[in-house]
Amino acid sequence: MNLTLANSLSLAAPEMLLLLATSVVLVVDLFLSDRQRHLTYLLSIASLAATAVLVAGLPEGRHVGFNGMFVVDGVARFIKLIACGTVAAVFLYSRDYLIQRGLFRGEYFVLALFATLGLFVMVSAGSLLTMYMGIEVLALSQYALVAFDRDSPVAAESAMKYFVLGAIASGALLYGISILYGVTGTFDLAALAERVNAGAGSNIGLLFGLAFVLAGIAFKFGAVPFHMWIPDVYHGAPTSVTMFLSAAPKLAYFALTLRVLAEGLGGAVGAWQDMLIVLSVLSIGVGNVVAVAQTNLKRMLAYSTISNVGFILLGLIAGTQFGYRAALFYTVTYVLMALGSFAMIILMSRKGFEADRIEDFRGLAQSNPWFAWMMLFLMVSTAGVPPFVGFFSKLYVIQAVLDVGLSWLAIVAVLFSVVGAFYYLRIVKVMFFEPAAGEITVTAGPALKFLLSLNALAVLVLGLFNSSLVETIARAMP
Repeated sequence: MNLTLANSLSLAAPEMLLLLATSVVLVVDLFLSDRQRHLTYLLSIASLAATAVLVAGLPEGRHVGFNGMFVVDGVARFIKLIACGTVAAVFLYSRDYLIQRGLFRGEYFVLALFATLGLFVMVSAGSLLTMYMGIEVLALSQYALVAFDRDSPVAAESAMKYFVLGAIASGALLYGISILYGVTGTFDLAALAERVNAGAGSNIGLLFGLAFVLAGIAFKFGAVPFHMWIPDVYHGAPTSVTMFLSAAPKLAYFALTLRVLAEGLGGAVGAWQDMLIVLSVLSIGVGNVVAVAQTNLKRMLAYSTISNVGFILLGLIAGTQFGYRAALFYTVTYVLMALGSFAMIILMSRKGFEADRIEDFRGLAQSNPWFAWMMLFLMVSTAGVPPFVGFFSKLYVIQAVLDVGLSWLAIVAVLFSVVGAFYYLRIVKVMFFEPAAGEITVTAGPALKFLLSLNALAVLVLGLFNSSLVETIARAMP
């Protein structure tokens, strides 16, 4: 139901608080010395905690504010809460890494908080214009984050590639939005759904606009053939930034795809389903095959991301409520596994040593067996080995496409999962069955070790008791 201005403002209270808190962090940081920078860090985490409290207090059910431009429903509340926890975890993981490299500056936290604000706007978008505004806030923050290490020419090069390609993708997305508006006469997603259901779904102009919108979304998501930026950006950016890029934005782009395709263009499911099948098969195939050849762990995880995006798209391809729930389940569990995987790189890193090559993990089981087992949990879960949560996330999206008769697509996904298992298990082999090339020193603080242990153990616990997460998602997406 549409609400008055006062009620609309109350729905957007988490976004307003996050914007205000980020502005306060920005101003306070200007007056802090390097020794006082921990205050910026604590304020940033406190901002996320306060925002999460407001999100948890949002009213149940579906509410529409600002004349249909802003939506709060179960999906929005759930994803926003997960996003707050994800970004807070990124900050906790990154603290020691940034300090060791002289990068513990306020810009990192401010940009990440602004990116989170963009994520919030995207998740609650009820209009194509609101959606685009959120995309740009998130994207511009990401470009700056990649170039955050101003002394690194590799990071600067990665940021320039990302910016140029991202600008092209944003242009394609905006062009597609303009075509959809020209065909339907509305930016509102609810009105768009009504007009597509009334017969506009077969209009050639709408299909043309849909193709451009999907191209823009696919770039943001990192789906093949719009994936070219991911390996270079993941490799070139500081690991703390790569961790952020691999996790939080995936939640936003899942919500973006769900809003546009399922809610706005649900009546044209036959058209966008075929497009998503191509993107999904290419992403799963290219991601898994090319990852086998990688020797750099960050690049390997980049191609792993591409493959996992393909699996998320499988759930959306089904076009059913179960498929959408399976895709959200996969997205949340992937974010958890990606956080832990990049946290392991940070754990092994130290000043002057990035630990981003696969051979850097050789013999870890002999020198630090606990964290070797934690890495094993993360890798086998991402590979889809039972009883870890990664197995059930793959199982549910494959079941979703089987339910709609796409058996061949399920077979392709299973076959490429077997290929993907090779490069994940190679990490396990290196850690447990090869001697260390030199002394392995873990200098990370106790907070990082504790959080990483919880993170890795969670992929096992959620696998053994996955019904709790399934039920939570079912309540968020009835």
